[in-house]
Amino acid sequence: MTIMNKVEPGQGAKAGAGRQSPAPGGNFASRSVPRHLARGAIGFGLIIGSLALVPVAGPAALLAAPLALIAFRGCPTCWMVGLAQTISRGRLERQCADGVCTLTDRRQQPL
Repeated sequence: MTIMNKVEPGQGAKAGAGRQSPAPGGNFASRSVPRHLARGAIGFGLIIGSLALVPVAGPAALLAAPLALIAFRGCPTCWMVGLAQTISRGRLERQCADGVCTLTDRRQQPL
């Protein structure tokens, strides 16, 4: 059974005034862009290597492919999202007020 509470437009500002809501979804960012690119190289290398080694080592070579999921922290799409998060870390800020969220560049006006 799912219970959903209706939030009125002015209600969110009263409950969490001055507080930033957390971003939906997970955080796939790395500490630095070179570290993230290294994770991608390892992940893509494992996938390509496992497929390329099938004729030589047989189906056992495919056991390396799931290790790529660890390097990607999920899937190649998760890695791409993490790359965007890593690049934008510290540059973009999400602000929500009165049920309206805006993405702001810390150095300029709202985007």
